[in-house]
This record gives sequence, C-alpha cells and structure tokens, in this order.
Amino acid sequence: MKTTSTPEHISRIIRHAWEDRTTFEQIEDRTGLTEGQIIEVMRRELRLSSYRMWRKRVCGRVTKHRRLLERHLKGLLDEA
Repeated sequence: MKTTSTPEHISRIIRHAWEDRTTFEQIEDRTGLTEGQIIEVMRRELRLSSYRMWRKRVCGRVTKHRRLLERHLKGLLDEA
C-alpha cells in the first residue's frame, strides 16, 4: 500500500471491509489492495477489540470471498 494514503482513502477501505456484501476482490479492484493488505490496514487503523470483531465476522463469511459465494450459490442451485 502507498504510504501517502489519505485519511479519506483509509476510511473508504475500512468502510468497504466492514460491508458484508463487498468482497475482498471488489475492494482490490477499487483500491488495488490485496486481501492481506486490507487486513494490515484494518489491524493498524482499528482498535484491537474492533479488529478482532471484524476478523471474527469476515473469516469464512461467504459474501466476503467471491469464490466461496459462487460455490455456495452453485450448491443452492444444484439442490433446487
């Protein structure tokens, strides 16, 4: 990540990371940051308790990972 990130840019990254329906891939398309870099930003910018809550929330969440979402939806369609 660029070291010259503005507070507005960091705020936008955090907002997208908290949104359930915005995948890490979409955030990467918009900001150029990989999932690992997003995690680093969240770790650095959030309080420890907020970071832990966010990590617990997004770990394994189907809607945060495009591939998991596609597999999940395919499985639902196969059951129908």
